[in-house]
Amino acid sequence: MIDAVSHSSHLVTSLLAAAPSAMDPGALRVALLASAVLFAVGMVGFLTRRNMILMFLCTELMFQAAAIAMIAFGRMHLDPQGQVFVIFILTVAAAEAALALGLVVLLYRRKPTLDAEAWSELKEC
Repeated sequence: MIDAVSHSSHLVTSLLAAAPSAMDPGALRVALLASAVLFAVGMVGFLTRRNMILMFLCTELMFQAAAIAMIAFGRMHLDPQGQVFVIFILTVAAAEAALALGLVVLLYRRKPTLDAEAWSELKEC
């Protein structure tokens, strides 16, 4: 009987050692800092660039920064919801990239430039 109890406690200990552990606060700070830097670079790039393809790439960079933050928080709480949100973020990013590419090709056929200022007449009055 004692042997069975010690065997089961050893099994529980080995399972707990193999279970994923929560992310330590230092690693969380690094991940969130990297996410914030990527988001800031994407935001600055989106606001300063006039080439439509670069603007869409900067939007993708902001999506990826949000995905890194979701994964970090999910890992911190040992909850897979962060990874599920990342799947949705990647789905939206893929759809956005497909639509953006189609829009850029369509606009380039009408006027052979990718400068966003050339299309300023499309905005509302």
